[in-house]
Amino acid sequence: MTPDLLTQLALARAEIDRAEHRRDDESWWTSVHADPATKHLVLHRGQALVESTVSGVNLVLRHGRDVSNSGVRALLGVGPDDEAYVGVLLSDDDPRPEAAGDQQWIGLRECGADLDARDAGLFVAAAALANWHRAHPMCPRCGAATVPHQAGWSRRCPRDESQHFPRSDPAVIVLVTDDADRALLGRRVDWEQSFFSTFAGFVEAGESAEMTVHRELFEEAGVRVESLTYLGSQPWPFPASLMLGYRARLAATSPQARPDGVEIGEVRWFSREELAVACADGSVRVPPAVSIARRLIEDWFGAELEGAWSRP
Repeated sequence: MTPDLLTQLALARAEIDRAEHRRDDESWWTSVHADPATKHLVLHRGQALVESTVSGVNLVLRHGRDVSNSGVRALLGVGPDDEAYVGVLLSDDDPRPEAAGDQQWIGLRECGADLDARDAGLFVAAAALANWHRAHPMCPRCGAATVPHQAGWSRRCPRDESQHFPRSDPAVIVLVTDDADRALLGRRVDWEQSFFSTFAGFVEAGESAEMTVHRELFEEAGVRVESLTYLGSQPWPFPASLMLGYRARLAATSPQARPDGVEIGEVRWFSREELAVACADGSVRVPPAVSIARRLIEDWFGAELEGAWSRP
């Protein structure tokens, strides 16, 4: 039986229109800045202000009068009442606004799973754009300084008039099972002893996603797989990945699993009972709910697991 596609991945949710058709409308974009209804998400060093309410965790969105003139402005989308959402992407050197009351600055990894669909979509887009603008200030053709263009969704070179756009780097992430329906998990060499996750790797030039699954699993865990099933994707803007989730079955002719000793320090097969016990007693911790790795594991496990770990 083919597994169902993963749904409601923490960072693959959005409720507002990205309004791509308005990014070239400079007069409209100018009016957005003057509109008191415009809501601003301020981002500083990958963090945004959030506040806890009785209904959960919400982004703190500010009106224009409460936002400094620093940073790159980027259109994050337009809501159902035609109100615009704008990301204020501060540089690392810009002063960080003060948090008021119970507000706190927090990163997307830490709060993404707790945000509602609207706020998760806003934060993901802002984080991805902030990382791209920070890393690509110069024209790759002539070396001149570029300027934000198309409401923050591209950069234009004033010298050669070339235009440059954000990129997403495709990466596969895969859960392997064997004939006993055990799951194969691995621990990176730089992780704590209790941290285990699925296997992942970037798609190389001239390679399909499925080819990457086969290559990465053999390189990192020494196994051969078959029966690949695509389960879903989500952006991972740290800094610019698109994670493509797969389930794979261990091939009958596969060698025994073994870590490569370079990236992976340990590999282990887990039955559902073994993983449940290990997570409950803290001897094994799995990725946080914001990650597609956690959803792949829980999709196989059939329920939520205890013992999530934060970024190592």
